[in-house]
Amino acid sequence: MRALVQRVSRASVEVAGSTIGAIDAGLLVLLGVRRGDRYAEAEWLANKVVNLRIFAGDDGHFDRGLADVGGAVLVVSQFTLYGDARKGRRPNFGLAAAPDEAEALYDHFVAHVAEAGFHVATGKFGAQMEVALVNDGPVTIMLEREASG
Repeated sequence: MRALVQRVSRASVEVAGSTIGAIDAGLLVLLGVRRGDRYAEAEWLANKVVNLRIFAGDDGHFDRGLADVGGAVLVVSQFTLYGDARKGRRPNFGLAAAPDEAEALYDHFVAHVAEAGFHVATGKFGAQMEVALVNDGPVTIMLEREASG
């Protein structure tokens, strides 16, 4: 499972011209699910995301987490994180999980972030979405947790 995490001052997602999810300061998480991923990977990754210290403290160092800044999380499904473009010009998405498997793990990730006490907004799984964001920094971190068995 992969998460591309961006520290944002605001972010939103639209489907068919309507905003369906939006946050102010916090994290935009583009979440990709790989074939074979399980709930354990979703939980590990959710814990990692909500505990990342990527917000600057008074000295400018990354020493504050999401809870310290009262941030929210916007989670958007992103199967293209598993696009492999090493051969040819068209990415191969063969490593991405099937939609039903991916949606269950996406939902589990979102629920785990919410259970940790954070406001969570989401996109619409499988929909054509328009994501808008203001990357604060810019700060972008790639996290990955491979299935453990």
